[in-house]
Amino acid sequence: MADHLIRAGHYTLTTGSKTLVMGILNVTPDSFSDGGLFLSPEKAVECGLRMAEEGADVIDVGGESTRPFSQPITVDQEKKRVLPVIEKLTGQLSIPISIDTYKYEVAKSALAAGASIVNDITALTYSKKMVSLIAKNKAGVILMHMKGTPRKMQRKPEYGAVVPEIYAFLAERISYAQQHGIAFKNMIIDPGIGFGKLLHHNLALINELEYFATINRPIMVGASRKSFIGAILNDPVNDRLEGSLATAVMAVARGAHIVRVHDVRETVRAVTIADAIGRP
Repeated sequence: MADHLIRAGHYTLTTGSKTLVMGILNVTPDSFSDGGLFLSPEKAVECGLRMAEEGADVIDVGGESTRPFSQPITVDQEKKRVLPVIEKLTGQLSIPISIDTYKYEVAKSALAAGASIVNDITALTYSKKMVSLIAKNKAGVILMHMKGTPRKMQRKPEYGAVVPEIYAFLAERISYAQQHGIAFKNMIIDPGIGFGKLLHHNLALINELEYFATINRPIMVGASRKSFIGAILNDPVNDRLEGSLATAVMAVARGAHIVRVHDVRETVRAVTIADAIGRP
């Protein structure tokens, strides 16, 4: 697997020799797995600091649930949830903070508060101003594929050929971002496990991750506790640790550079072994 440099503000991350782990910090009342657990800024900051101690390379802060059938919230609601957390974490962490949002106004305030990566589930398609904001701030950006919107994405999504279609979409989004001033080294791609995909779509994407290698940007996989794991194991959302770890290890074996997870300590240990055995 080729090494990649990722630029994100004044941070530089390197992939290749080890898998990077992004810790999920949902400051929401209704996320599918941990909604309400870290709604207070104090608990959220405590969780973020703990994930950093456990080995997280990035902390991803989100204020709006994007689970299937979720309802959007206002910009002000989202900012009220995430900004106090980002501001407090910025002064205490030496790793980058990502803001999980597709809204320009939220991303702008989050970058000003100390975030250095924008994790956009719409791959810069929702807001025309987002691309110039990221370019101006020299922030990192995660370009993710999603079919439809969170509210409707799981209503019988269909593909002719899921892997080539998502490859084409991500390649086009990379080109768009470059044409609008975002440096190639500031980009990460994410095939969007669970975002407008059925079980067989998710399994195909993970199994064929190496297909995306020719885009030549780091591949992130966010499969932690997702419903496809529950479908295979017949387990509820909070009993999917083993399935999430197995998925993370298989993603690494198939070419993932970054895994986005809820259970940082356990995942760091699992992917460390996967890295030691050998990366593709």
